[in-house]
Amino acid sequence: MAKTGGRRRWKRILIVTATVVGVFVALLGGGFAWLWTTADVSTVGKVDFSNRLAVPPLAKSTVDKDGTRVFDLRMQSGHKEFNKGRRTPTWGFNGDYLGPTLRAERGEKVKVRIANRLKEASTVHWHGMHLPARMDGGPHQMVEPGDTWSPRWKIDQPASTLWYHPHPHGATEKHVQRGLAGMFLVDDKPSSGLELPKKYGVDDVPVIVQDVKFDGADFDHGHGFMQSTGFLGDRTMVNGTMKPYQEVGDELVRLRLLNASTARIYDFGLSDDREFALVGTDGGLLESPARMNRIQLSPGERAEIVVRMKPGEKTVLRSYSHDTYGDAWQQRFSGGDDSFDILQLRAADKLRPSPEIPGELGELEVPHGKDSARERFFELRTSGINGRAMDMSRVDETVTRGTTETWTVRNEDGVPHNFHVHDVQFRVLEVNGRRPPAELRGAKDTVFVPGGTTVKLAMRFDGPADPDTPYMYHCHLLFHEDGGMMGQFVVVDKGDKAGRPPAGHGHGDH
Repeated sequence: MAKTGGRRRWKRILIVTATVVGVFVALLGGGFAWLWTTADVSTVGKVDFSNRLAVPPLAKSTVDKDGTRVFDLRMQSGHKEFNKGRRTPTWGFNGDYLGPTLRAERGEKVKVRIANRLKEASTVHWHGMHLPARMDGGPHQMVEPGDTWSPRWKIDQPASTLWYHPHPHGATEKHVQRGLAGMFLVDDKPSSGLELPKKYGVDDVPVIVQDVKFDGADFDHGHGFMQSTGFLGDRTMVNGTMKPYQEVGDELVRLRLLNASTARIYDFGLSDDREFALVGTDGGLLESPARMNRIQLSPGERAEIVVRMKPGEKTVLRSYSHDTYGDAWQQRFSGGDDSFDILQLRAADKLRPSPEIPGELGELEVPHGKDSARERFFELRTSGINGRAMDMSRVDETVTRGTTETWTVRNEDGVPHNFHVHDVQFRVLEVNGRRPPAELRGAKDTVFVPGGTTVKLAMRFDGPADPDTPYMYHCHLLFHEDGGMMGQFVVVDKGDKAGRPPAGHGHGDH
């Protein structure tokens, strides 16, 4: 009888244990199923486009006796009513959120007087600009609260859509999310002579796209569960405007798209799937327009597209779901399945005639890579580049002034990354051994590198040489950058060696 009772007791224990395990597995499976089915976000068809698009003003400037064009930027805190009746704490340049558009001609000398009126140190990086390392605005050029910094340089690159934003090591994501960003437009004589839309804010419109999330009146900057790319918002805004529309009075409108989000990749198209003409990428105009109905931009990338409108019609700039993230896990939890209605274009009942887009736009000023003096390889992982996390006291690469190099960049993670190089514009030679698509054949300074992808880039380093002050290369998904996915290079004259970077803090000290 004792043995029979023992067997029954063990049988009951096994049944109870199996039941508990079964319930746990069911709950776990149900929880995962819930996470999976609720991970995607869509605002398609849900936006009423009730707010006129705010167009950042052109920054005022003065001209010194020596011909230098001088701008003033002030980093400051403030409040903005994104949603009616709710004042959100923000940062901005010369205002409550974002900043004015700076504009200058190729060949001009410029100076920007930057005043920091925040309670935190920050800096201003000129993304896409060719300029001396000491003026670049990377993490070595911090501006303390109450201080000013006045970088100056000569504009020496083709007409292009560039931008400026903070670059403090370990805190860039937070500073950009709060609102510190703006455009910098470079003009030149060849582009000014082309029959492209060029009336700023009328038929030539800046479109600064950001994803956001709110917790009451405040921004919610939290990272969602299993979102390894960084912050992903559930709504979008353009130029700081929620639910925006833009009235169009011309047959052709030029949209200067800037992905100013910190982690989200957009696949831009129009809601009726019409074609548009891609005329420019990060570093300026293409050699000729490329017709397409989608253009993908990862954080930091820009594109200039021209859209044809008919009298009285409406269409919506949309970000479509896309499958370029890698595996299904990243596709689902890193935003690949998300879709957004971003900006409505409303054509007037009568439109001003626009000339046809020119068939030729100019020559690219980026190398073909045939005369590369050296090749380098960069392995991207969330933990760092080439196995090392960022250290501000370490020079990772030394390049010789006046030489062309070929850089091969490989994403060894399953996690999406991109790759941005300071100071230079590069040519994308290959993507996974093949000729790049049309949208990657222009001058670029940032390129999307999904998991398992290899890109080959050609770039020329024209200086000036500065062995002690580095430029950065990094992933522009800012959570990754802040976490250490960044390295440093210096440009030196032939035969010289790298010096020592200015005193700074290594990763983790901010």
